Amino acid sequence: MAKTALKVGDQAPDFQLLDPSGKVVALKDFKGQKVVIYFYPKAGTPGCTIEAGEFRDLRAKFAEQDVAVLGVSADAPKLLAGFTAKQKLNFTLLSDPQHQMIEAYGAWRMKKFMGRSFMGIVRSSYLIGRDGKIAQVWDHVKAKGHAAEVCDALS
Repeated sequence: MAKTALKVGDQAPDFQLLDPSGKVVALKDFKGQKVVIYFYPKAGTPGCTIEAGEFRDLRAKFAEQDVAVLGVSADAPKLLAGFTAKQKLNFTLLSDPQHQMIEAYGAWRMKKFMGRSFMGIVRSSYLIGRDGKIAQVWDHVKAKGHAAEVCDALS
């Protein structure tokens, strides 16, 4: 069952997920660093391509502030590898096909589209502070302009 989204001040749930190359990436790998985690429904779809491209284009600004960017979906690592290459992404995408991390962060919820309801990934993002706690939450975001909104909130 999906849990509610995390709130500012909550401890960020740890995770161990595969990146496109099959390497395990964990939250502890970013200890002492700020991390933006954004959840998106499906690699290669129009909205997700726009959002990923905007995070790619702003990557230098995130790096200037020592902020790592991670994108998370239920897509398999092989699909993420193709998406990363095609879009020339310069940050890490993570695969969560069992929805464990997605559910832990509260991004797996009931959605409505064209009159039907179904469980899916709600486009949302979290800023994790250097202390490992949730510093900011963006819920039900629009793909276009979201990366800039996150970047602006860092300064």
